[in-house]
Amino acid sequence: MEDQVEWSAVESAWPEGLIRDVPDFPTEGIIFKDITPLLDDGDALRWAADALADRFSDTQADRVVGVEARGFILGAAVAYRLGLGFVPFRKPGKLPYNTLSVDYQLEYGTASLEAHTDALSPGQRALIVDDVLATGGTAAAAVELVDSAGAEVVGVGFLVELGFLGGRAKLGDGCPVISLICFGGDE
Repeated sequence: MEDQVEWSAVESAWPEGLIRDVPDFPTEGIIFKDITPLLDDGDALRWAADALADRFSDTQADRVVGVEARGFILGAAVAYRLGLGFVPFRKPGKLPYNTLSVDYQLEYGTASLEAHTDALSPGQRALIVDDVLATGGTAAAAVELVDSAGAEVVGVGFLVELGFLGGRAKLGDGCPVISLICFGGDE
């Protein structure tokens, strides 16, 4: 995959067990990619944040958007590394101020994302960061929410991509999409 960085390119070998499969979560039939062991490993977390920040260092973003909830962890680290502000995109009812909202389909149901109405300004450039790209519904909703604020998406970055689900196709060709680790698929 052209926009994928393999762990072995940065470290001597991929440490076993840092991304684990959890069957039937959050619903039956889904195999959830749990990144909490990776987050618990300081070197691996540093590698992930640095690799994403390095790949997007030339995008001239103004803000980093992190998608609830694990996207907050990586997005905040990337924002810090790039010296940019951080914008949380949250589930409904979690933000205390006026919000913009978008509804979208997940592989196992429907959901919504919200952002404060003043989180992004027209003309600002946003880098979206999340943990996993699966079917692309959440990422496409984040792009739509940035667009609805009048801002521009300059990149979308993920720790993990489930390539066999084809979510990248929902993001179009308008901006760079980077995944650090890809499981399956043609990409």
